[in-house]
Amino acid sequence: MPLLSRCINPRRSLRQLFTTAHCFSNKLNFSSSPAPEVLLNHHDEECVDFLPWLEGKAGVEISSKLYVGKSACRRSLFASKSIQTGDCILRVPYNVQIAPDNLLPKVASLLDNETGNVAKLATIILIEQKRGQESEWAPYISCLPKSGEMHSTIFWSKSELEMIHQSTVYQETIEEKYQIEKDFLKIKAALDHSPEILDSITLEDFMHAYALVLMSLSVITKMEGWALIRSRAWGSTRGVSLIPFADFANHDGVSEAFIINDEDKQVSEVIADRDFAPHEEVLIRYGKFSNATLLLEFGFIVPHNIHDQVQIHIDIPNNDFLGEMKLDILRRHHLPTTRYANGPEFSGDSFTIKEVRSARGKGKGLPQSLRAFARVLCCNSSQELIDLAMEAAQNDGRLARRPFKDSSREIQAHEILLSRISQLIEEYSVSMKSLEPVAASVCKRFALRRQMALDLLTGELRVLESAHTWLNNYCATLSQHSTTNDDASACGK
Repeated sequence: MPLLSRCINPRRSLRQLFTTAHCFSNKLNFSSSPAPEVLLNHHDEECVDFLPWLEGKAGVEISSKLYVGKSACRRSLFASKSIQTGDCILRVPYNVQIAPDNLLPKVASLLDNETGNVAKLATIILIEQKRGQESEWAPYISCLPKSGEMHSTIFWSKSELEMIHQSTVYQETIEEKYQIEKDFLKIKAALDHSPEILDSITLEDFMHAYALVLMSLSVITKMEGWALIRSRAWGSTRGVSLIPFADFANHDGVSEAFIINDEDKQVSEVIADRDFAPHEEVLIRYGKFSNATLLLEFGFIVPHNIHDQVQIHIDIPNNDFLGEMKLDILRRHHLPTTRYANGPEFSGDSFTIKEVRSARGKGKGLPQSLRAFARVLCCNSSQELIDLAMEAAQNDGRLARRPFKDSSREIQAHEILLSRISQLIEEYSVSMKSLEPVAASVCKRFALRRQMALDLLTGELRVLESAHTWLNNYCATLSQHSTTNDDASACGK
């Protein structure tokens, strides 16, 4: 039975991506058009022998319908002949995919169980890079992006990172770099026992290889609704894998093509989701990523990204005399809470909000758990909290998921969210204003990263403003209904 892995990602025009973000490698190309135009002069002379080499290594045909060419974002796959919907356009056997079990046994034996697959794959890349043309993977390794072509935030300087300190990607980058350094020390200690395999490994070299793997393994795979590990939709019984040739497949936000891992045949396949004319670029669809994720893992930004999101943190004030009771009831009903490790202060937790598309709709984009948290937070008596717990027990068990019957209390709860979001909007606006246009003499790399930072903050600000608008309208509507009901009651008397 084939193992089906599928991902979705936002739409993006080639021209828009190419002019505002870094087309970082041979990997991704975003298109909002369901039928990309046929390019006439796009052959990649450097890769003419790539597919024959890979098929020779595999011992089977991988594709008779595709070849490697150049698109606006460098390498991509193109139709070598007419392709019909439902055709299998490529089939890459597992034996020509690079997986953690390709790591030399001598090195693997020196690593502990906590060493992750990304670190192991990065080590394989480093070893094969050192072997140069003697490497069995040389044609593939030579096609991977160079360090200077990569703009993941792990390569940003301190001052560059400060441009995005408002976004969660700032802290995520710090944590990612910390993890890379931890993995580097493990790998270096193991390789120190085998200098003949790879000596003088540096953190910079390892970080570059690590980022190469992340570029190939960053897409979150989903199998029958279960989120698996970061594996670019290409996890199999061998674990996560780098798949030569399939790596060249760029992304189209409206494509329905995806990778199928067939465990019985031990191959990864792509089935065409529509017809393609000869020399037309063949695209597949990846995952739904916010710009924060795209910037960290891939090193580019999608302006007007419909999958942008923002994490907001709501605290229980340390002077709240019901703080302990609120934390207890939230924990018992499985709403997110944390407690500061030191000191008597209470804490809330972080919630992820997405763009609210309808100003007067149901507020889709604002998680129900966030609104429930606000209702608990605004309670000013123990009886109110007890009533919320009883209401949950009598219904579906979810705490504070129903609006307060008292409109003024419901408004008060949502005004807590309004206040926090207003504060974040102001902070984002200040940060964006600090990103003044750079002088023409500034290096292109900094200018590019500044634009990425601006696009990132702009998208997240749009999410915050949409939530603010919806909350304002929600409170205004409640207030209007409350006034109408009061007037009706007065007339009734």
